Amino acid sequence: MKLILIFILFFSLDTLAQNTTIKSFANAKSALKKIYGKKNITLYCRCKYQAKSIKLKSCKINTKKFKNRKKRLEWEHVVPAHAFGQSFKRWRHNKILCKLKSKRKKYKTPRKCAQENAEFRFMESDLYNLVPSVGAINAIRNKHSFAEFRPQSKELCSGFYFENRKVLPPNNVKGDIARIYLYMDQVYPGRGVISRKNKKLFHTWDKLDPVTIEECVLYKRKKEVQKSENQIMLSRCKKINTIKG
Repeated sequence: MKLILIFILFFSLDTLAQNTTIKSFANAKSALKKIYGKKNITLYCRCKYQAKSIKLKSCKINTKKFKNRKKRLEWEHVVPAHAFGQSFKRWRHNKILCKLKSKRKKYKTPRKCAQENAEFRFMESDLYNLVPSVGAINAIRNKHSFAEFRPQSKELCSGFYFENRKVLPPNNVKGDIARIYLYMDQVYPGRGVISRKNKKLFHTWDKLDPVTIEECVLYKRKKEVQKSENQIMLSRCKKINTIKG
């Protein structure tokens, strides 16, 4: 009986930690502009930006792909919507569940169909999973997984590589990425956030690239807006005494 009660309590705490405040991706983007404020630096490539435009002179982006998105600031899902979206029926069976009468389109896209599910919308809009990114880099990364490998190609930006449908991020953001994955996996169980193979990798990255004051400040700002706790960040930030529990 005690074990059952502990399980129920643990599950309830995780459920309460989910986003239930930010109701759409559009609302999330509006909130993030205020949260990041004057920081104005993308996560992976450390490019400066102003409003919706990337200041390309502040960093080096080595790709000719997606030229129309190279100067565009985008808010990237570190855990791709495609990764957790497939755990929703409306994503997997969009052609059956979201048919349209339009002559141009027979059915909604998997993402549009999944957005009819409130839980998906909250998960898609979770502020802890969203970071500023160069549009072209976001497009190249797409739904591909992060991994550790010895790069054979030219870096797309400082320390960022994409090879064989895998992404190697710069060393100084590996911990940031890991902690986001660990958080999403904790508060949205059963949604396919982390594979067994990558769980060990993310725990390693979390230790190799410890949390920074900057990361903790952003965590606190997101918490104030979203009104839900991030236990992963709370525990890490306590260790450097920047935020009191």
